[in-house]
Amino acid sequence: MNPTENPTIKTTTGKHQGRNPTVLMFGAPGSGKGTQGMSLGSIPRFFHMACGEVFRQLDTRTPLGREFVSYSSKGLLVPDEITVRLWKAALDSRIDAHQFKPDIDILVLDGIPRNVAQAELMEKHIEVIKVFHLSCPDRAALTERLRKRALKDNRLDDASDEVIARRIRTYEDESKPVLDYYGPERVVEIDATNPPVVVLHTILGEILRLPTWLAFSKSPVE
Repeated sequence: MNPTENPTIKTTTGKHQGRNPTVLMFGAPGSGKGTQGMSLGSIPRFFHMACGEVFRQLDTRTPLGREFVSYSSKGLLVPDEITVRLWKAALDSRIDAHQFKPDIDILVLDGIPRNVAQAELMEKHIEVIKVFHLSCPDRAALTERLRKRALKDNRLDDASDEVIARRIRTYEDESKPVLDYYGPERVVEIDATNPPVVVLHTILGEILRLPTWLAFSKSPVE
């Protein structure tokens, strides 16, 4: 793996100030937010950042890394403040590596914020201009999708009905209130059961009308 493509998180938060224009891919586990985030991130003037990558690239030799591990290694819930600091350090790393150019790129996030407390902590770092809620009311279909994905990735423990039900319940109780936090003027409801290309088409249709996109799209592609 090329370290310039996926930098290890070593910086501290606060290095790069300002609020980055951001769109959120939001939805229950298995709704396809990661797929849509990657698709959008492949288009010039967008930069996709998945929260899962943040934790996989954590440098446990740093004070922030050790602080994170002190909770996770004991099976404890990592405090929201530490989670956001870790995410911000990862964002700074990508700016330093010239992957994300905040003056001309729109940030695309999935997997964070996971709750209202994280959304509040991230306010000073991001300006959320649109939230794409990938909705899948049919929980049976969502469960089947999660089961197939776990089996495909050889994560047999994650394929159990109990684990899947717990993940969906956690989303409903802790994550879904984030939609109310950002409000209906910023949230776009999208049927996640449609084919991925149809979902992406809907997302792009909304983005093409955003004033931020109209301004950023005038920047030359490098």
